[in-house]
Amino acid sequence: MGKAVSSDLRLRMVRGIASGKSRRAVAAQFEVAPSTAVRVQARYATSGSVEPAKQGRPKGSGKLGPYRQAIVDKVKAKPDITMPELAGWLEATHGVSADPSNLSKLLCQEGFTYKKNAAGIGERTPRRQSSAP
Repeated sequence: MGKAVSSDLRLRMVRGIASGKSRRAVAAQFEVAPSTAVRVQARYATSGSVEPAKQGRPKGSGKLGPYRQAIVDKVKAKPDITMPELAGWLEATHGVSADPSNLSKLLCQEGFTYKKNAAGIGERTPRRQSSAP
């Protein structure tokens, strides 16, 4: 994914266009593509802001998004559940097939870690929250 042009440069481009320069001239001045100057000016005209739009997929979207809380609740109820068991439960209960690795990633995003005790038995536990003074 590309990196957004800095807000400072975006603001200077908008000011240059507002002063009467063409978008292509402003793009040449700041050494960016003409399409970048056009998009920045269009964003400023529609939203009044030069800040870049958020990139990426919104949180909670995707196949597992609607079932996120149900998965978390299941893991909280049974912390030693394995990912294949969780995938089987999800398919049996909600009719959604998911790879165990994707379930593990979802739980890591939710703040769970996988810990083993001295007997070698593992379970998912919530991460500790840092208690900064």
